[in-house]
Amino acid sequence: MKLGNKIRYLRSVEGTLRGLGRPMTQTETVRAIKKHQGKTLSQAYLSQIERGVRPHLTNKTRMLLAQFFKVHPGYLVDDPAGYHTELTSDLRVAEDQLDLWLIDGAERFREDVDLSQVLLQIAQRDDSRNLLLLMGAIMETPQLPDRLLEVLKPRAGEKR
Repeated sequence: MKLGNKIRYLRSVEGTLRGLGRPMTQTETVRAIKKHQGKTLSQAYLSQIERGVRPHLTNKTRMLLAQFFKVHPGYLVDDPAGYHTELTSDLRVAEDQLDLWLIDGAERFREDVDLSQVLLQIAQRDDSRNLLLLMGAIMETPQLPDRLLEVLKPRAGEKR
């Protein structure tokens, strides 16, 4: 996993832990770091890290982020190609990649709070692949998606 993806993931987890129901924004993260640790980090710098423009952190920044997110400083580096912390099957690797893709999608569509939240909920499940395959099966059944939306989320079809 790339450093930028790790930071986005940590902002997502932190947002959930803080009861936001969404990832913390970069600005919220910067403000929280200043409030809780009395040290500053600019939103622009955090953005550069997440986009991969700055692929390496200074030790000071690494320690600041590690303390804020409560992770080991060694976590805040790009993982080498093929690196895994556990024995995994090819399916588990694919599932992890799918989860990262969903988290990235949630970040990209953060203005659509409902969509962003659903993408994060799917990514947090152990069986996110199966959930998406289920969605495909639902879509193959005529009128089932509309009926399910009508029953489960009566207002989901309305424009906001």
